[in-house]
Amino acid sequence: MPAPRLKLTDRAARFATRVVGRDGRSVSSVARELDCDWHTINDAVIAYGTPLVEDPNRFGKVRALGLDETLFYREGRYRTQKWSTSIVDVMSATLLDVVPGKGGAEPKKWIASHSREWRDDIKWGTLDLAGSYRAVFREALPNAVLVADPFHLVKLANTRLDEVRRRVQQSILGHRGRGGDPLYRIRRLLNMAKEKLTEGANDKLTRFLEAGDPDNEVATSWRAKESLRELYTYRDPKLARDHLDALISDFTDNQRPPEVQLLGRTLKSWHDEILAWHSSFVTNGPTESMNNLIKRIKRIAFGMTNFANFRIRALLSAGKPDWSLLDTVTPVTTQLSSALGS
Repeated sequence: MPAPRLKLTDRAARFATRVVGRDGRSVSSVARELDCDWHTINDAVIAYGTPLVEDPNRFGKVRALGLDETLFYREGRYRTQKWSTSIVDVMSATLLDVVPGKGGAEPKKWIASHSREWRDDIKWGTLDLAGSYRAVFREALPNAVLVADPFHLVKLANTRLDEVRRRVQQSILGHRGRGGDPLYRIRRLLNMAKEKLTEGANDKLTRFLEAGDPDNEVATSWRAKESLRELYTYRDPKLARDHLDALISDFTDNQRPPEVQLLGRTLKSWHDEILAWHSSFVTNGPTESMNNLIKRIKRIAFGMTNFANFRIRALLSAGKPDWSLLDTVTPVTTQLSSALGS
């Protein structure tokens, strides 16, 4: 028989929750299969899925906590961006929760809602180069060691390199890159790791830098990017510190391109967080993978605008609930509304 305020039988509702939450099917496809309304299936998923994601045993102690933002949806005439923050156990690659906004009060409130014992077990906090998340960690988890994600740091170096290439291109030729322009033709090679360049690609890079970079600004920026990548070949924290200090001194020299100087100031600002990787070897990669799963859920749903639906679907998919409990949970139906959007 259907649970109170639900229109599906208990067996059908549990089936819908399993295939939508675990198997990743869209609500509309399950509604078509069961020949019922979208809201009927969605109400069932929320009712039976909520006890699974709110299970107090869904996750235990966390040693490394990751934070990262992902776009929730765009609202209104001017497509105002609404964001959400993913909170992830990066050791087990588990999505712990999703809260509204990026940085600020909501992540701090979520962390503070857990016991002091649970918070004290968190040894590392992983993040990209976002000052807002650094502030969250420093206030909510002051004893955690912050670790700047290596991928985002190298990505920033590639961004600064691309900015130099565009500026030099514009100053020399007076227009944006075109197919026959030397620097435009090697734009992808510049972003590749040096060790992945074939002999032919390396020769091409050298020739076109000589043709399109008379002041060696792009070449200098490329060498700076490769020197930063070399930082992550060290496993000895002391050697890594010496290398990073040398990079900061070199990059901030006023003879370097302004974009490289800006990169050097960023390295100086995030000095301790960058070096923390050489002691912890944890990254924000699992948090990024959780965001990819969240984006997949949004694609399947053709977008979502209701945060409650969004959160439950994300946690059912990436939060590693105990699906063996589905046959025993009591559905939560007190706050259901068929007016909820997708």
